[in-house]
Amino acid sequence: MTILHRVLAGIFVLVFSGAALASEFVMADPEQLGMSAERLEVLDQRLKAFVEEDRIAGQAVLILRNGQIAFTAANGWRDKEDGVAMTDDTIFRIASQTKAIVSTGIMILQEQGKLDINDPLGRYIPAWNDMRVAAPDGSGGYVLEDAARPITIRHLLTHTAGIGYGSGPAQDRWAEAGFQGWYFANRDEPIADTIARMGSLPLDAHPGEQWIYGYSTDILGVVVEKASAMDLHSFLQQEIFDPLKMRDTHFYLPEDKRGRLATVYRPGANGVEAIPATDGMQSQGMYVDGPRMSFSGGAGLLSTARDYARFLQMTLNGGELDGERILSRKSIELMTTSHLGEIPFRGGQGFGLGYFVLEDLGERGSLGSEGEYGWGGAYHSTYWVDPAEELVVVYLTQIIPATGLNDYSALRNGIYQAIVD
Repeated sequence: MTILHRVLAGIFVLVFSGAALASEFVMADPEQLGMSAERLEVLDQRLKAFVEEDRIAGQAVLILRNGQIAFTAANGWRDKEDGVAMTDDTIFRIASQTKAIVSTGIMILQEQGKLDINDPLGRYIPAWNDMRVAAPDGSGGYVLEDAARPITIRHLLTHTAGIGYGSGPAQDRWAEAGFQGWYFANRDEPIADTIARMGSLPLDAHPGEQWIYGYSTDILGVVVEKASAMDLHSFLQQEIFDPLKMRDTHFYLPEDKRGRLATVYRPGANGVEAIPATDGMQSQGMYVDGPRMSFSGGAGLLSTARDYARFLQMTLNGGELDGERILSRKSIELMTTSHLGEIPFRGGQGFGLGYFVLEDLGERGSLGSEGEYGWGGAYHSTYWVDPAEELVVVYLTQIIPATGLNDYSALRNGIYQAIVD
């Protein structure tokens, strides 16, 4: 089937499918959006090959240009063993893609005058006052020393708070306390209680001195709760999900949506295989059956390609979508500007308030545009926004670990080679 035929079929689905009626994006002829239908066919076939070669069970892709759908695909299987095909309304565990949404929640609260991102974290969670840092002692151990400065909300937004995922110099103490890895769905307590206990543990580095990826955005989720006097789920629902019509974004699935959740796979000896449904990070997770108590701001959300694209399009539009303003243009600008200064990160990239930010295209050495921002998730999902090209990209699949895959580069190369205007 050609891309043009796929677009026409998509229009039919948009009009007549009950699931697709939720989407306010318009399907467009790619040529009218400055993208070659013939060249998008190359992208289409390349993505399908990962499924046909049994390297990925299934994938959902949505590409917007100028706010319209230039390309969409649902390839392979939502559940390969049961023969359930992937669909464009499949729900995925988006893991760290949660971080951008919670970071947006922080900026909403700043605009409402309920916090300032330069406030000390201890103002909202006193257990995080007077922190200690585990400094390597040169012989494989560590010594504890007073943190050079307080952790601020901005440190958390930029992952410069000195907080990892429990594998730093004092990993023995983090492991003993039960804090290693990003998974929280099995915890039978409110996230605020969990994070308060975490505040007694040593940091991995002094705040403001290193980029360390970890629990920072989970902590921000509690800051949202304290500043808003609402639980994180209710706040995000009121301030982001409802206004943006993100109808399929949840921390835990409603009963009537459980059949739409994609199965998680891992590489096997003869292609991908479903991961056993035990609780833990590399599993199906307790997103359907479980305590439903812990709202992980760092990695807890479930969503669809359509919902996440609506969130990203809002950012590309300067904080507004379909007449609903979530943030001001100036807040979006602050979020998508690097705040790292001289702190090392990735080649050609900095980090803003929730996103990587591309600063030097040549140094990074892959197709894109300076000013691009994005991130991804542990289940091998990714996204980015390219303001220079008015482009939004959402790519969702469920495989962990994603060893030996080059689908990200195939996706990026396939998209940019199709731009012809």
